[in-house]
Amino acid sequence: MTINNLAESFLPKMIEHRRYMHMHPEVSFHEAETYKYILKYLTQYDNLKIRENVGGKGLLATFGEGHPHIAIRADFDALPIQDDKDVPYKSTVDGVMHACGHDGHTSTLFALVDILSEQQKSGRLEGAVSFIFQFAEEVQPGGAVSMVEDNVLEGVDKVYGQHYWSQYPTHTIKAKPGPIIASPDYFVITIKGQGGHAAHPHNAVDPVLIAAEVITNLQSVVSRQVSPMDNAVVTFGKVSAGSAFNVIPDTAEIVGTVRTFKPEIKDRIYEIFQNEVALTAKKRGAEGDLYYNYGYPAVINHDAEAEVIEQAAEDLGLPFETAKPLMIGEDFSYYILEKPGAFFFTGSGNSDKNSNYVHHHSMFDLDEDAMVSGLSMFMKILELEQVIKWN
Repeated sequence: MTINNLAESFLPKMIEHRRYMHMHPEVSFHEAETYKYILKYLTQYDNLKIRENVGGKGLLATFGEGHPHIAIRADFDALPIQDDKDVPYKSTVDGVMHACGHDGHTSTLFALVDILSEQQKSGRLEGAVSFIFQFAEEVQPGGAVSMVEDNVLEGVDKVYGQHYWSQYPTHTIKAKPGPIIASPDYFVITIKGQGGHAAHPHNAVDPVLIAAEVITNLQSVVSRQVSPMDNAVVTFGKVSAGSAFNVIPDTAEIVGTVRTFKPEIKDRIYEIFQNEVALTAKKRGAEGDLYYNYGYPAVINHDAEAEVIEQAAEDLGLPFETAKPLMIGEDFSYYILEKPGAFFFTGSGNSDKNSNYVHHHSMFDLDEDAMVSGLSMFMKILELEQVIKWN
């Protein structure tokens, strides 16, 4: 039986798990029942070594021992979004849904556990395979950093991960060496002026006008103070001030995000933000305060492991394309800062199945057929890493 055929035979079970999780989502750092669900499934295998509560609510399961030792990671948290789909497996939790595909990631890893259990029993496993079930990918500081600090990668040689992606056609595989996912920073700028009557602005210090000036100035950071060869994004997502049309408020608040790939570019933008906020506010007679939170590091694929992913797709006959770097965030970066590894995208977008809504949308869904490709890729990667040889 080929890898693709074996993976396809597990699709019904993957769908069953995925739909159960989709109906019972839990947000980041509150995945109590999801944790129990995963643990219960794993404990059915006597030959599987399990570590509980890794870094908080993470789970680590391992078949085999020695080397090569390859780890595969899946996340399992959901988002605070209302599920607006009209499907039998719609979320049963008001205001919470799997709007990013993490239910599919976990279901795919379940199937890989199932398959490798039989291979390990038959003595066909060379070395070891670890399965990392990670909590809280969606909310910083995320679960990956605490799991790494709790030695989840101890003894591991390499680590791989993937994300189902609705903006790519189902079964398409995309990856690349080097930068593939950006580092997402978060900032809050507060301008403290002096309120007053709208008819007498000269007697006030208008924080709204100053906030507008700050936004305009900072929007030029990428176009004029960062090299066009270095990818960066500055976006202002929320501006709030005042409560009445005829009142100049005391304060204005600006909330947004910065996305970068290089630490030195991140540091440079932070420095520019500090100076711009302080000096612009000061020259207008106001005070400027900046809260700036460094997000997950960028995901920088290791070259050799990215080549393994491309080779796996080619061997499986799956359409492969070199990925364009995405300005999203993903805490898988912490794993490959510690060990060699790589991350790839598995396309799950199919307009006939309404699965091409963007991630984090209330109508998001997964073309479940994509899980066959995701599972096949992990199986082939393990073969290329000489952990197992499939028939």
